[in-house]
Amino acid sequence: MSWGTELWDQFDNLEKHTQWGIDILEKYIKFVKERTEIELSYAKQLRNLAKKYQPKKNSKEEEEYRYTACKAFLSTLNEMNDYAGQHEVISENMTSNITVELARYVQELKQERKSYFHDGRKAQQHIEICWKQLESSKRRFERDCKEADRAQQYFEKMDADINVTKADVEKARQQAQARHQMAEDSKADYSSILQKFNHEQHEYYHTHIPNIFQKIQEMEERRIVRIGESMKTYAEVDRQVIPIIGKCLDEIVKAAESIDQKNDSQLVIEAYKSGFEPPGDIEFEDYTQPMKRTVSDNSLSNSRGEGKPELKFGGKSKGKLWPFIKKNKLMSLLTSPHQPPPPPPASASPSAVPNGPQSPKQPKEPLSHRFNEFMTSKPKIHCFRSLKRGLSLKLGATPEDFSNLPPEQRRKKLQQKVDELNKEIQKEMDQRDAITKMKDVYLKNPQMGDPASLDHKLTEVSQNIEKLRLEAQKFEAWLAEVEGRLPARSEQARRQSGMFDAQNPATVNNCAQDRESPDGSYTEDQSQEGEVKVLATDFDDEFDEEEPLPAIGTCKALYTFEGQNEGTISVVEGETLYVIEEDKGDGWTRIRRNEDEEGYVPTSYVEVYLDKNAKDP
Repeated sequence: MSWGTELWDQFDNLEKHTQWGIDILEKYIKFVKERTEIELSYAKQLRNLAKKYQPKKNSKEEEEYRYTACKAFLSTLNEMNDYAGQHEVISENMTSNITVELARYVQELKQERKSYFHDGRKAQQHIEICWKQLESSKRRFERDCKEADRAQQYFEKMDADINVTKADVEKARQQAQARHQMAEDSKADYSSILQKFNHEQHEYYHTHIPNIFQKIQEMEERRIVRIGESMKTYAEVDRQVIPIIGKCLDEIVKAAESIDQKNDSQLVIEAYKSGFEPPGDIEFEDYTQPMKRTVSDNSLSNSRGEGKPELKFGGKSKGKLWPFIKKNKLMSLLTSPHQPPPPPPASASPSAVPNGPQSPKQPKEPLSHRFNEFMTSKPKIHCFRSLKRGLSLKLGATPEDFSNLPPEQRRKKLQQKVDELNKEIQKEMDQRDAITKMKDVYLKNPQMGDPASLDHKLTEVSQNIEKLRLEAQKFEAWLAEVEGRLPARSEQARRQSGMFDAQNPATVNNCAQDRESPDGSYTEDQSQEGEVKVLATDFDDEFDEEEPLPAIGTCKALYTFEGQNEGTISVVEGETLYVIEEDKGDGWTRIRRNEDEEGYVPTSYVEVYLDKNAKDP
């Protein structure tokens, strides 16, 4: 069916319909454009989401991604980035293949439609002009016929009248003949114009209009086909990325299946294993003998009686509770209390002091009494190095040899440090080799550069290598020391971690033993934030062999202070005591009453008189 034959009289309706078709096409273009914007926004949000949950570099979160579950989550985040990329591909393809192409086609379609309807209006105007000419010639022919008829009637009237002269009759006859001639001419002209109009009208309705409407029909059908093809492209763009999106989802599933709960459990062991042996059983203490109360070998008391067995580090002693003592009071006496000192009272009178004299202690059972003595007494330490390390840990400094960590954790840190130093050494050696090769090139080709200019750099690199090697040897020595103290591990584990072969521990003095011995050198990891964790085990005769710290002066108590916190000591207003350690800036002064009683008091509570000749310990 053709629009030219079926819709020959529907020019205006066809014009409206074709404009509606263009509007539909523009609406579809707008729809696709908004879809591309949604895809871009969705991809951006996905990328921001994946970036938000990415582990931060050099943070605790980065260490957590050793676990398989966290690795799977990280893989999911990476796949989400690829997933977002596919949505960006959808947006780009829809923009280039649909939006841009259809926008160009719409402009061409508008021009083509405008041309066709311009030709149609031109044909309409031509047929209207022909019609007007026909109407004009028809009216003129009609007027001339009427004039000729009136002239003929006038001639006949003049010819019949006897009173009219012959000249008047002749004039009337000539005038009638002229009118008849004019009517004949108008008739011929009207006939000619009528034939022409009929021809033009036939051409208009059977040739021009059908051709124009046929072109408009073909244009409209191409528009319909084009919008259908665009819809197919719309679907194909989505379908092209489905395999890649499916691959991303498959990778997420694969990452989820790679989660190994046993491996994660083993990583927890490696991360937090201390390397200590669990404590043994505590033996029963018989209190039925009224005259003599024997303390068992595994008692926590600090007795100094004869026959006391010696507990060795690393052995399976039954009474070794120190790995589980979270806040041992022994090490707290090495450092000042953790909290700031209280302000001095407003008045020096006893009534104004909130902490009055401490009431006498009630008799206690022997075991609890001994345990209290152990928790409040100040045992002597192996050497001054332990005291310095305890103070440094208190202030938040990390020892270079990681002696604040349990053995197993210390070994891991030392091994990590050794590996880092070896990498730095290898990097410096590669740089040295490169400089040496460059120097050889300069020697062979002096025009390329001066070989002497590289000597300074070569010397500097060699010095760096030597420094790094000495540093690595130091950490390797500490590592060998720790390896000798830890239980033997499998050769495979040693090869994997790059450790030395099994070797016998070297003879170490008391100061070196303090790194792992339970004299207060271990602290809790990070969560305690500098709080010292004291590990107390055997208390043998070596404590008695150490001399107490010398007094560096005296002090007088300005107010009464009741020491209720760990490491503090109670004083009474007006009391004179010895100063063994002055205030280090934390508001506490360490004093001694007698050989067995010493501790910290607020500096503002005492008046200190230092001996200028004495040395501060």
